[in-house]
Amino acid sequence: MEFEYENQITILSDYLEEFPETDEPVWILGRQHHLNTDKSKLLLDVSARLWFTYRRKFSPIGGTGPSSDAGWGCMLRCGQMMLAQALICRHLGRDWQWEKHKKQPEEYHRILRCFLDRKDCCYSIHQMAQMGVGEGKSIGEWFGPNTVAQVLKKLALFDEWNSLAVYVSMDNTVVIEDIKKMCWCPAQSSSVAHSSAHLHRSALGQNKNTAGLCPGWKPLLLIIPLRLGINHINPVYIDAFKECFKMPQSLGALGGKPNNAYYFIGFLGNELIYLDPHTTQSFVDSEENGTVDDESFHCQQAPHRMKIMNLDPSVALVGGFFCKEECDFDNWCSLVQKEILKQQSLRMFELVQKHPPHWPPFIPPSKPEVTTTGAELIESTDKLFELEEEFEILSV
Repeated sequence: MEFEYENQITILSDYLEEFPETDEPVWILGRQHHLNTDKSKLLLDVSARLWFTYRRKFSPIGGTGPSSDAGWGCMLRCGQMMLAQALICRHLGRDWQWEKHKKQPEEYHRILRCFLDRKDCCYSIHQMAQMGVGEGKSIGEWFGPNTVAQVLKKLALFDEWNSLAVYVSMDNTVVIEDIKKMCWCPAQSSSVAHSSAHLHRSALGQNKNTAGLCPGWKPLLLIIPLRLGINHINPVYIDAFKECFKMPQSLGALGGKPNNAYYFIGFLGNELIYLDPHTTQSFVDSEENGTVDDESFHCQQAPHRMKIMNLDPSVALVGGFFCKEECDFDNWCSLVQKEILKQQSLRMFELVQKHPPHWPPFIPPSKPEVTTTGAELIESTDKLFELEEEFEILSV
């Protein structure tokens, strides 16, 4: 075991040599690292993120569909990575670290099981691909990041354990009033239904995980779809985009190039740091005791880097943030006002207090009244949700 550990450190050191010698800090999902003093901590932080890639040999999607997502599922995998980071922050905390062969808490394995490639796992490739049908995407078709955001928003309604409120901004505008209404108010139409849902969540044994939360506040997954140019990335947005990765609530961003999605987790200078899902691995299932052989779910090499200006603006960028408590959201709003909205024109997005009067009324999404979840629900959800594919193109 000692030889294994020494070997791992040597491998990490070799990979870290790929980073340049610089005094500039590296930012990873709200945490700052210095290459000249703590290179190994940087890579350990990166390797702790759940890494979802193409898989093969899983059960056919829909019973007769594809048994691998190679070539089409990269944006779905990136969406899984962003959501998994939110669940890690929700249950284990941002500073949780993963080590190979080290026993991990039950919550960690339960998070992993949410994403296994099986139709009965709530955020599996099966569920995401089939929910995408309601967004106009055929199974096996490449998704853009905004479609992935809508799919996650819908699937979260069936996830009683994590009980997330998922807000996807519209028209580049985040509305504080709507978010607080969604996170504080019951999604059900009656107080009786809310009490029932609350009791059901308690029965799932979430007391341990929710003890630190403000009573009644549902942890918030905030997703902001953006375009930062038309034919190229507009440099005026770069500093604001980088500020997003410095925020303690940061979940990174989804984006990349057409048919080539990446999960961006930080930056160094004017280079984005990202996890790449374009590796095909074999399907992994959980063991009989509920644990998961997790080595293939962590990237144990130096992350990739890409110049920010090399992003393709034809693919929308989707930024994600996680606010476990209301005070986290209030802090996020303050940071946005200070760091993002200080630019008087060409803002990356807007943050407003009140619901715009010319918009339709905001109604928090609610779970359909059904007794089961799974692929059989997909047909019935098409009429329950509105498509929210519109977003503004930002340009000079």
